[in-house]
Amino acid sequence: MADQLNVTYITLDGYVDVHRYRYLYFFLMLIVYVLIICCNSVVVYLIWVHKALHEPMYMFIAALLINSVVLGTSVYPKFFIDFLSDRQIISYSACLFQFFLFYSTGGSEFLLLSAMAYDRYVSICKPLQYSSIMTKNTVSVLLLFAWLVPACHIAVPAILSAQNKLCSFTLRAIFCNNTIYRLQCVRSTLITLYGVVTLVDLTVLPLLFIMFTYTKILIVSYRSCKEVRRKAAETCLSHLLVLISYSCLCAYDISIARVESDFPKTARFIMMLQVVLYHPLLNPLIYGLKMKEISKHLKKLLCPADTVLCVKTNH
Repeated sequence: MADQLNVTYITLDGYVDVHRYRYLYFFLMLIVYVLIICCNSVVVYLIWVHKALHEPMYMFIAALLINSVVLGTSVYPKFFIDFLSDRQIISYSACLFQFFLFYSTGGSEFLLLSAMAYDRYVSICKPLQYSSIMTKNTVSVLLLFAWLVPACHIAVPAILSAQNKLCSFTLRAIFCNNTIYRLQCVRSTLITLYGVVTLVDLTVLPLLFIMFTYTKILIVSYRSCKEVRRKAAETCLSHLLVLISYSCLCAYDISIARVESDFPKTARFIMMLQVVLYHPLLNPLIYGLKMKEISKHLKKLLCPADTVLCVKTNH
């Protein structure tokens, strides 16, 4: 549908009983969004202010947490508007922008995890060369690569989709994801082929690289002393937990976009919420609690008046 300014609007038809439970939805999602902002920001702040955390591994962790904030901000404010509105609609241009933010941050997640895997590989497998390989310039290049490459990849289908004619104006979703292609009159072959290339570049290749580096780390750790195995377990376990969690959510997102139209609406609604609920909250919890140095500074921040007492209490 279009208004007098010829702006195309899309109806978001993925909500369940939004009129009946609007205030409950709003309150719960507001709590989640505040937690996402606060938890991620606290860990990023700790990494920023403490020089001991100005190492490549922690820089990549900070980038991941910033991604979580961007991901949450791309969908949650729109949730709040939809919960309090009689009609859940979004302009097609805003929908494409949300699509761009969602998938560009998602793609950069895998590239950042690949950079972290490479950092751990160099640290454990080539410790004597670590300082000469993982320089500030190297870290800066990896961060720029992880953010710019996905943005460029996702910009192409977003721009092409903006030029395609729409025959449907109802999106069976609560935010704009891959299901926007179902709105188009004709599924573009170019977009489909480019989507496969993007999937390979931003997901498959990074996953293969991570598997390769962690296999090398496992082999080296197995052949080394107990101290090396302990170091590998401390730093790599958190990254693997995040990788497994995010890979499952990505599989979730792909399955949501592919399921048939008769898929139960309530089940689809729950699945879509999980895509944007778990990961932005799990990241700061995993890194804040599992990474020893971050956990230490977090305890000091939360218990400034009596740090010793707090540490004893936690033990």
